Amino acid sequence: MTDDEGHPILSGLAALVGVGVVVGLLVSGGALAASSMLGLGGDDGDGTASSQQSMYLPKPSDTALETGPQITLQPGEQTPSGTATSDAPPQFVISLSAAATEVGPMEEIYLTGVYPGGEGAVLQVQRFENGKWEDFPVDAVVSNETFSTYVQTAQQGANRFRVRDTDGPDVSNEVKVKVR
Repeated sequence: MTDDEGHPILSGLAALVGVGVVVGLLVSGGALAASSMLGLGGDDGDGTASSQQSMYLPKPSDTALETGPQITLQPGEQTPSGTATSDAPPQFVISLSAAATEVGPMEEIYLTGVYPGGEGAVLQVQRFENGKWEDFPVDAVVSNETFSTYVQTAQQGANRFRVRDTDGPDVSNEVKVKVR
């Protein structure tokens, strides 16, 4: 190397720094121009709240007191008097519903329900046969006061299902599913 060539590494680094500074200035200048065109930044305020109203809150007013039923009944379900009242106890402690009202032979019939206060209870599915409730070989466990399971049957016609708590006297309402 001759003395005329200098130090090529230092020259390369100086060129890189120079290019970086120029690119940085161009990018920051472009960002500043774009933000001022879009109205971003450039706060003219002195840091105090403005006198413009930013949110409307209506004045509170009394609401009408609900006097109607506070429960929702399943379709076709009525309380003993024919009307729903919030102070009448439910007819069944366990509430059961079926996902379908008609299925084909051996199709899954999904049963779901609610059992308030029945956390961890094992519920036995029962089918009404020959004038009495017979245990069906399916059960469900209550978790978060809800349960779900499914049954399959080839017995055609109207099938009536319910669940009962295996540790107590509580039973659900019945659901009817027609197997075609």
